[in-house]
Amino acid sequence: MATPRDHAPLAELVEELLAGDGPLPIVAAGDPVLRRGTERFEGQLDSALLARFVEALRVTMHAAPGVGLAAPQVGVPLRIAVIEDPAPVPDEVRLARGRVPQPFRVLVNPSYDGVGPERAAFFEGCLSVPGWQAVVDRHDRVRLTGEDEHGRTVDEVFSGWPARIVQHETDHLDGTLYLDRAELRSLSSNQAMVERWAQPTPREAAASLGFRLPG
Repeated sequence: MATPRDHAPLAELVEELLAGDGPLPIVAAGDPVLRRGTERFEGQLDSALLARFVEALRVTMHAAPGVGLAAPQVGVPLRIAVIEDPAPVPDEVRLARGRVPQPFRVLVNPSYDGVGPERAAFFEGCLSVPGWQAVVDRHDRVRLTGEDEHGRTVDEVFSGWPARIVQHETDHLDGTLYLDRAELRSLSSNQAMVERWAQPTPREAAASLGFRLPG
């Protein structure tokens, strides 16, 4: 059933969210806002409100903790996401996954295209699907286009784990969850990930759970 909040102007919705203290509530799978897609950002929030919203996304992402957060995940259907990854992982994980530190960045109206034929499959999780992870086959390199929070053009190629983060968060803006792209035979609880599948790659999980990896 629709509520008055569903029809509220986006600026009012954001002001309402920011009226509380601390991190914003993260929307869980099953909420339609995660499936409807988003509006392109075209000034629906003035510069001051946009800056406050971006900061709230940053605080919420850090508190979760996560390496990315899209506006729909806090109930706002705008084409905005944030990413940041300090990549505190062992060298063997860094090398296997191409996981390197990423500074805090704001993605406004992003879209991506694969670069080259290379694919990579690794376990992913999602703040909107807590408690579970699954293997997702994605482009190993992508070209991201869009803008930053100041309206400056972004046109950049990402590879390895940063490319995965970019794809995951941009997918959120199109109403796509990582489970839509996942190998469902790989679906594992966080406990199983700790106890069984903490290896740098999902090869052992593929052999034991009966799914195929690319290549």
